Amino acid sequence: MITYEQAGELLGLAAARDQRTVGEADILAWHDDLNEAGITYVDARAALTRFYVAQGDLRAEDRFRATTPDVIHQAKALRRERLTNFVYEPPPGDSDPHYLARLRVQLSAMADGRIPALSAAPALEGGPYPRFVEELEARGYQVGRPIPKDEDGDDSTTAEVAKVRRPGPLGVDCPSCNAPIGRPCKTRFRRPHGARRRVAAGQPAASETPTEIEQRRAAALAHLSAAATTEDEQ
Repeated sequence: MITYEQAGELLGLAAARDQRTVGEADILAWHDDLNEAGITYVDARAALTRFYVAQGDLRAEDRFRATTPDVIHQAKALRRERLTNFVYEPPPGDSDPHYLARLRVQLSAMADGRIPALSAAPALEGGPYPRFVEELEARGYQVGRPIPKDEDGDDSTTAEVAKVRRPGPLGVDCPSCNAPIGRPCKTRFRRPHGARRRVAAGQPAASETPTEIEQRRAAALAHLSAAATTEDEQ
């Protein structure tokens, strides 16, 4: 609780910064407002400092005096910042029957600044939960097993990925339209390009078989015939 004398000291610090005149009514108002909001003297003083430092880049005519709502807002912000990386500290053992009471005490102590706030969240340590490991191993899984290497020294996962790739043209990237693996080519009927079929068969992408040449020629003739028919109808 902030005493009457402490409220006067806070107003004196404010007056030293903004040259205000302080009277008995001002001290009573600050005393009542800050105590009603549950603000401690330490937090109120830190909040007052933060308030005026934040106005350091403003012109003199744009600055304004601190009021109790300003101090309360800054003080609550300070308390929230102290709790940013809060981590509950349980007692020794596997159970904590007084968890809520201990949690409130630790939260209050860190928010008040009685114990130092953590600058960063602690990193997780330790391995997986023992019971979880037992269940996985009972199902045939090995937890913590290193990734095996193949004969060339690469991860064997590369070979595993090669096994699950779909066969045929969709198992490779299309050199004609750049369609990725598993995606159809950007053609009218979504049929794979000839170059993609050749690459999937282990052939050079640029070479064309006689059958593919005839298919391409027939498609071109059909397109020209359709265009000519359209012109005749018009």
